[in-house]
Amino acid sequence: MPAVLFDPDHRLWLLRGPTMAYAIRLAEDDSVRHVHWGAAVTLAQAAEMAERTSPAASSFEAVAGADELAVEGGARFGPPSLLVRFADGTRAVEWQYGGHAIDGGHLRIHLHDRHYPVHVTLHYRVHAGSDVIQRWTTVENPGDKAAVTVLRCDSAAWAVPHRTAYRMSHLVGGWNSEFQLRRTDVPVAETVLTSRRGITSHHANPWLAIDDGTAGEEHGEVWSTALAWSGSWRITLHRDPVGRTTWTGGFGHEGLSWSLAPGEALDTPVFAGLYTVDGFGAASRAWHGFVRQHVLSHPDETRPVLYNSWEATGFDVDEAGQMALAARAASLGVELFVTDDGWFGARGSDQAGLGDWVPNRVRFPTGLRPLATEVRRLGMGFGLWVEPEMVNPDSDLYRAHPDWVLHMANRDRTEMRNQLVLNLARPDAAEWTHAWLDRLVAEHDIDFLKWDANRPFTEAGWPGHGDPDRLWIEHTRAVYRIMDRLRADHPSLRIEACAGGGGRADLGILARTDQVWTSDNTPIRSTGSASSTDSASSTPAQVMSAWVTDSPNLATARRTPLRFRFHVAMAGVLGIGGDLTAWTEDEQKEAAELVAAYKRARPVVQRGTAYRLRGDGTLTAVAYVHGDEHVVVAWCPTRPYGHGPTPLRLAAVRPEAVYRDLDTGATYPGALLLHSGLPLDLPAGDHVSVFVHLRREG
Repeated sequence: MPAVLFDPDHRLWLLRGPTMAYAIRLAEDDSVRHVHWGAAVTLAQAAEMAERTSPAASSFEAVAGADELAVEGGARFGPPSLLVRFADGTRAVEWQYGGHAIDGGHLRIHLHDRHYPVHVTLHYRVHAGSDVIQRWTTVENPGDKAAVTVLRCDSAAWAVPHRTAYRMSHLVGGWNSEFQLRRTDVPVAETVLTSRRGITSHHANPWLAIDDGTAGEEHGEVWSTALAWSGSWRITLHRDPVGRTTWTGGFGHEGLSWSLAPGEALDTPVFAGLYTVDGFGAASRAWHGFVRQHVLSHPDETRPVLYNSWEATGFDVDEAGQMALAARAASLGVELFVTDDGWFGARGSDQAGLGDWVPNRVRFPTGLRPLATEVRRLGMGFGLWVEPEMVNPDSDLYRAHPDWVLHMANRDRTEMRNQLVLNLARPDAAEWTHAWLDRLVAEHDIDFLKWDANRPFTEAGWPGHGDPDRLWIEHTRAVYRIMDRLRADHPSLRIEACAGGGGRADLGILARTDQVWTSDNTPIRSTGSASSTDSASSTPAQVMSAWVTDSPNLATARRTPLRFRFHVAMAGVLGIGGDLTAWTEDEQKEAAELVAAYKRARPVVQRGTAYRLRGDGTLTAVAYVHGDEHVVVAWCPTRPYGHGPTPLRLAAVRPEAVYRDLDTGATYPGALLLHSGLPLDLPAGDHVSVFVHLRREG
C-alpha cells in the first residue's frame, strides 16, 4: 500500500507508517488543518474523523481544528508558525490551495497568498519501516518588486488528540550537566523552549515529548518531536483553556527578522515527529532505528576505541609527549589516537593562537607528519582537535581580519574563554575555513576531527550587511556545508561534534558527523545524562562518545573506581582520556582487559536495540540486544550499608531459552531472567558496576 494517500472528495491526505497514521485536510478557507496523529486508520476512517471536527466553541475561541502552519489572520490566537510582513505593512495571510504532489513517501502541499507575493510548500515525508514523519516548510517570494519581511518561519506545527491529561518531557541542563530530563503536566499557557546562543545549547535541547499523562517505560501514548537544527531554535507549546494542545518549532528565536528578496526561497530544517503507543522505551527505540536508517552516514560502521590527549597534557603538547602517550594507548588496545588542543600556532594557553591552524614549529619541528606516521605504525588511526568557528584576538588571523568576527558597530566585542566567533555567514570567512581544513586533512591523511565550539554568540551583528539577522541561520548552514564538503572530498574522514561538552547534539549535526561528545562530566555521563539510560534519549549508543578519565575527575573532582569509569563509557563509544603515563601497571592491565571485553561486546552495544532497566535504589541499567546476544551494563552509584541489589529483570528475553554468560560461563533460564532477574555480582561499596555479555543458546 502507498505511504501517502489522497481523498479528493474530502480534500484529505493520509500518511502511514507501520503502526501509525497522520491525516490532514484542506479547510474551506484552503488552510491545511490537522485531523489525526495516532494509531493506524484507513482513509475512510480519517475522512469520517475530518467530518466530525468540532466547531469553535464561541466567537472568543480559535478557528476549529489546528493549523498545520498557523499564520496571522482570521480567528487564530495561538502561537503562529509563520509570521510575515508585506511591503505595505499587511501581516495577515489568506491561503489559496495551489495543488499537491506525492513522490513515494514525500508529500508536498502548495499554498500561496491570495493577494501578496508569498508561496509556501508544506513538506511531509515518511520512510518505509519507520513511524517517524519528517516535516519542513519552503517559503518563497515569487514577486519581482518588493521584499517580504519574515518575522518567524517554523518548520512545522503539531497537534495531539484530546486526552484527560497531558505531560511534557523536555531536556534542561548546563555545562557538565547536560540532558537532564524534566517531566511535568502541560500548563494551560504557552511554554517556550529555546536557545538564543547560536548553537543547540547545553541548557535546552530541541526535543519535546507529550504523553497521555500515564505513560511509562513500556506503556502509554507518547508523541515526541525533534528539530534537526544546530543553531538557535525555538519550540512553543500551547495548551488552551478548552484543552487543545499544540506546538510549533523551527530555527531562530524571537526578535529576529530577515528579508526574503524577490525570487528567493528559504527551506527550513526538518522537524520530525513520532507517535508510539508502548511508552517511552518504544519511542527511544523507534528514534534509534530512524537515526540509524535515515540520518547517519555510516550506520553499519564500527566506531573505534579512541584515546584523546587533552586531560593528560592540557596545552602542553609536543611531539615526544604525544608519541609516548600513543605507545601507552596502543598497548591498551586503542584504535584511534587524537591529539587535542595545543598543537598549532602560539597556543600555549586559551589566550592565544586560536585561528592559526599550522603546527607549532617549536613543539613539532617538522610538522605533524612524524607523529601521524608513528601513530599509524602503532596500528592506530590519527585524529586532531579543531575549533574552526572561533578565534583568539591574540592571533594572526584576527590581526589580519578583525571584521571576520561577529560584532556590532559601536559596541564592545565580548570575549568568552578569550575567544570571539568567526562569522561563517560571510562567504570569504567560510571559504578560508574550508580551505585550511581541507589542506590539513589532505596533508596529514587525517582520519578523525574532533570539531569543537566553546562559546555561544554575542554581538551577533554584521555591519554593512543589509540583512544581518540572517547570520543566525547562515552561520549554521555554513558549518553544515563545510562538513559536507570535507566528507565528500575525504570519504575516510570521520568527525565528532563537540561544543564544550554537549552543546551541539541534535539530528542536524548527526547528519554530517559520526558521533557527538555528550558531556565533559565523564564519570557520570552514561548513568544519567546523555545516554540510552535516559528516558528521553533519541540518540543511539553508537554515536555517543564516552571517555574514561582520571580520578579525581579534572572537572568535578569526583573520585570513582577505574572499573566504574570504564563501565560508564562502555555503554557508548568507548574512549580513554586520562594521563596514561601516571596509571599504575595494575591500572593499565585492568584497562587493557576492559578494552578487550568492550571490543568483544561492541557489535551488540553499538548496533543493538536498547532497553532501559531500573533496579532498586540507585541501581540503573541498560541492556542492548543484537541477534542472540545481550549486553547488560548496570551502575549503582550509592547504596545503604549492608543492602545488596536485588536481581535485575531483563527485557526482550525468550523465556524458553537458556542464556550463557560469555565471561563466567554461568547459564540462566530465560524465564528466570525475565521474571526473577539477573543476579548481579557487584563489589562492596559505592560507585560499583557490572558489564555482562550473554548469548542465547536455545
